[in-house]
Amino acid sequence: MAVPCPSSLSHISLCSNPQPNRLLLTRPDKSRFKCSAGQTGFFTRLGRLIKEKAKNDVEKIFSGFSKTRDNLAVVDELLLYWNLADTDKVLDELEEALLVSDFGPRITIKIVESLREDILAGKLKSGSEIKDALKKCVLNLLTNKGSKTELQLGFRKPAVVMVVGVNGGGKTTSLGKLAHRLKKEGAKVLMAAGDTFRAAASDQLEIWAERTGCEIVMAEGEKAKASAVLSQAVKRGKLEDYDIVLCDTSGRLHTNYSLMEELISCKKAVGKVVPGAPNEILQVLDGTTGLNMLPQAREFNDVVGITGLILTKLDGSARGGCVVSVVDELGIPVKFVGVGEGVEDLQPFDAEAFVNAIFP
Repeated sequence: MAVPCPSSLSHISLCSNPQPNRLLLTRPDKSRFKCSAGQTGFFTRLGRLIKEKAKNDVEKIFSGFSKTRDNLAVVDELLLYWNLADTDKVLDELEEALLVSDFGPRITIKIVESLREDILAGKLKSGSEIKDALKKCVLNLLTNKGSKTELQLGFRKPAVVMVVGVNGGGKTTSLGKLAHRLKKEGAKVLMAAGDTFRAAASDQLEIWAERTGCEIVMAEGEKAKASAVLSQAVKRGKLEDYDIVLCDTSGRLHTNYSLMEELISCKKAVGKVVPGAPNEILQVLDGTTGLNMLPQAREFNDVVGITGLILTKLDGSARGGCVVSVVDELGIPVKFVGVGEGVEDLQPFDAEAFVNAIFP
């Protein structure tokens, strides 16, 4: 490996566990932004601000779930001329519509039987009342087990967020969009290119760093350990007064146990630098896979303890019901949803906006 010239050494730092010819390359810090995270409650305010702005941008959620909404349009048709004598037929067709939209058998039966019970008890006497009850039931399923949809970043900086998932789910792109949103709200963000297996991953994240105006810590060399990269990034975040360190990781199948073990090493590495880190471990799940995402989520959760979910590509899927299933089955909150290709299209998840989007 060529020895870097003295002028460039200021931008290169050794790994925490140095090995021959292994260096960590970091882009120079050109930011003039004065960090405000030292103020009491900065992270709390940041999470609430992001959530409140999402409420003002419900149109993105509405348009993002258009295919699921089209799938469920039959609900209005079924309930328009509903009468008590047609209850069984209507509920059977409602059950089919929910299953097609990937609500899953258990959730679907729970919803339908709850509606049947209220109809027969005389509590629901019109199609509009049944639809309102349907929406309320879905909303309750989402909020009872997945209420903590805001980022939980703690009180010590830098807050550390690890992003995990399988290949092709949109993990690195989601991290880049999340960085954009956090930076836009005034946070000083450092990216860590911990995907050391995929050659193009670091280049992809570096493009996002340029695009969002964030700094990035990268590994130089093909054999760098992901845990060393993340550890060095968090050390830099601590020394240079960053608010948040976003850590990318290598995409892996949930059945590849050796790679899954690496996630444990990464988690331990950042925890040694900042006690209690990572504050969030967000798993990215491809919304087009529908209920097939559940085994992935369970395995990742068992290994590293997932604190929140990012569901991507939901704008291209008619299987939005999987959002309800994954929350109910796993008890893990959905924190963001991907509803488009644009940099602004990673939206904080709002349960009420979601319900209104699929059942207008």
